[in-house]
Amino acid sequence: MKWEVLVVGRGGQGILLLGRVIGLATTKYANYYAALTESYASETRGGESRVDIIISTTPEEAKHVRVESADIAVFMYPFNINKYKSLLNKNTLVIVDSEYVDVDLFRDYRLVAHKFSEIAEKNIGTRRVANMVILGKLLREIELLKVEHVKLALKELVPLNWLEQNIKAVELGYNL
Repeated sequence: MKWEVLVVGRGGQGILLLGRVIGLATTKYANYYAALTESYASETRGGESRVDIIISTTPEEAKHVRVESADIAVFMYPFNINKYKSLLNKNTLVIVDSEYVDVDLFRDYRLVAHKFSEIAEKNIGTRRVANMVILGKLLREIELLKVEHVKLALKELVPLNWLEQNIKAVELGYNL
């Protein structure tokens, strides 16, 4: 079995961290294989960020490192939506931060839309963990990873002073 995951947003939204957490959680804690590629604009904040993750049960299934037909697509910001829509199929689970992304663009897909940034700010006190709220919601929607896998990955990847907020954000998203 293979999953292709596309994550798109802008610099400062934690797109790369989201991809790294998924990658580490799937390979180290859920015993899958994964290939991950990152691309981002040269600006520190505000430029386009993209992560492609190919997750598989065998190494042979991960024949490429870029998403060709997304099983899951996360849009935190509307960069190049029309270009990325060509990577979606009728069964793609699309998760959008509806504060920034027009949900009407994805009505033909299996859509999960919330104002994730606003939810993070209201419940955790910062928008900086909206990516983890989205990850929690993703975990609830699919049976690929367990929350515990993600918590273990977060302990390795996130500075200690941000760990509690990130874990709370994952739990918040899971319970949306």
